[in-house]
Amino acid sequence: MSYTPPDDTALRAIFAETKTIACVGVSTNPVRPSYFVARYLGLRGFKVIPVNPAYAGQTLFGARIVPSLADIPKDETVDMVDIFRRSSEAGAVVDDAIATLPHLRTIWMQIGVIDEAAAERALAAGLRVVMDRCPKIEYQRLQGELRMGGFNTGLISAKL
Repeated sequence: MSYTPPDDTALRAIFAETKTIACVGVSTNPVRPSYFVARYLGLRGFKVIPVNPAYAGQTLFGARIVPSLADIPKDETVDMVDIFRRSSEAGAVVDDAIATLPHLRTIWMQIGVIDEAAAERALAAGLRVVMDRCPKIEYQRLQGELRMGGFNTGLISAKL
């Protein structure tokens, strides 16, 4: 099985079937992409579980930050893991997700995060995989919310 980027139908299915997202590498700094992506997803109705050992125990968006995927309470059903780590670290996150999240359906690697071998392992485990894309951007694009005219300025709305 080899990785093929998902089309819009597959992306819509991912968003429709996803309720809970574990954001690995989330920051508490509001200017960091991981912060505003996680915040946006939470504002759109997804339950966001922030994961980052540097901020473990702090609260972000009303949720306690956990140090690792293994520390997510066992009664949580995580549907998607969104990876905000370097490509060289993504494989370990994917392996942890496969090992610790029995109800996981999707691995999402952020823009610039590419690990073909990790994608293959996730696909072999029956998971859907998205690489080198941002769920915030894709959700906005599919919902017709995408802003153009500058970085997140909101000056011009475009329906794609």
